[in-house]
Amino acid sequence: MGDVQHLHSLPRSRRPLAWWAPVNVDPALYTGFLYLCILPATVQSAIAFTSLAGGNVAAAVCSASASSLLGIFVSPLLVGLLMNMHGAEGNLEQVGKICLQLLLPFVLGHLSRPWTANFVTKHKKWISKTDQTSILLVVYSAFSEAVVNGIWHKVGAGSLLFIVVVSIVLLAIVIAVNVFVARKCGFNKADEITIVFCGSKKSLANGIPMANILFPTSMIGMMVLPLMIFHQIQLMVCAVLARRYKRQAEKQAQEETRAAKA
Repeated sequence: MGDVQHLHSLPRSRRPLAWWAPVNVDPALYTGFLYLCILPATVQSAIAFTSLAGGNVAAAVCSASASSLLGIFVSPLLVGLLMNMHGAEGNLEQVGKICLQLLLPFVLGHLSRPWTANFVTKHKKWISKTDQTSILLVVYSAFSEAVVNGIWHKVGAGSLLFIVVVSIVLLAIVIAVNVFVARKCGFNKADEITIVFCGSKKSLANGIPMANILFPTSMIGMMVLPLMIFHQIQLMVCAVLARRYKRQAEKQAQEETRAAKA
């Protein structure tokens, strides 16, 4: 990735992301936030939170799945267009590798559903734990690689605080925009919940494997650090939001019941 080294060798004023880098932190963190923004939505947690909050689960499945599939093709192209990063193998070969790692298992899973559906339903608890463990292994692998490449010599407490604050602000803006658009367009509460949770998620399970293909090894840790921190924040915030939506729905149901009895 010759363009990546060239990007970081440029003076600050000539870097593509210099216009939105007001704080003096490692430039790779800004690029990492841009990478975060172009990633697809996560599927599992978006559906889980939508279901917990009483949203439109069918729409959540369609939305999250479509985002995940489109992201396989769109995200690598946006990396090249917005970050000025182009691998020597070319975007098409990168997309091919991403399809092999992310799309092929998805397709094979759906094709094998007629034969595996009963087994999956019967052992849903253990399969869910296996799925969560695989994501933890992906995170552990990326974190270990970052440590080997000396990430803690580049990222101090100030940079970590910067990542946390920016992640919270970014998530708050996205959720606020989703709520505003959903209500402005006249969607009902169930659809609003779906829009909020599907529109604010970023996939850690897709983001790290993509980063391993799109970026050089020396950059991966810094590139995915904002994603790893954002992922934890989005889970905590969305858990609170889901409970709030659920309480609102229960309160409304109780009021309707009392009104019907009156």
